[in-house]
Amino acid sequence: MTTEKPALSADAKARIKALVARYPHRRGALIPALWIAQEEFGWLSRETMQLVATELDLPESWVFTTASFYTMLRKRPYGKYHLQICTNIACYLRGADDLVDMVKDVLGIDHLQTTEDGLFTLEKVQCLAACGYAPAMLVDKRDYFNVTVDELRERIVALQKEAHAVDGAPAAAPDVPAADVQAADGGAA
Repeated sequence: MTTEKPALSADAKARIKALVARYPHRRGALIPALWIAQEEFGWLSRETMQLVATELDLPESWVFTTASFYTMLRKRPYGKYHLQICTNIACYLRGADDLVDMVKDVLGIDHLQTTEDGLFTLEKVQCLAACGYAPAMLVDKRDYFNVTVDELRERIVALQKEAHAVDGAPAAAPDVPAADVQAADGGAA
């Protein structure tokens, strides 16, 4: 039994090559190149980090130590939707623990766990730089502020519907905050 090793796509290689041209030293392109590889594979396996090292002509140890330092670079598979809930003091005082508890109850996962269907990974993070809008969370790369338990529950249901939409059937409507919908309809925001 042979397992196929990962390979960077031609597009990813071209993007990395363009990055290298922007920096005076190849090492300057390392973090952006790791982002590209993570976008391509969803996470950075040892083999993927070796590909980046080869592409940048850098020692593998530089790539591994850089990737292991930064928490936003994933060293294991995550679910399709990455729920990051800030649990730092401002968010904690405004109910972040209630958000985490709701995710545990509804999805049956805890910190750094992924649902059995591979849809959701929960991560408690220390700061999303939105203390004035606590509690804050990220779903993938999208910010949510002043999040309530009910809003998070609705977001999870919407993402489940989107993920389980049958081919040809419309996916869930895009998320637009209620205030934006009212403003777009001419109502009071």
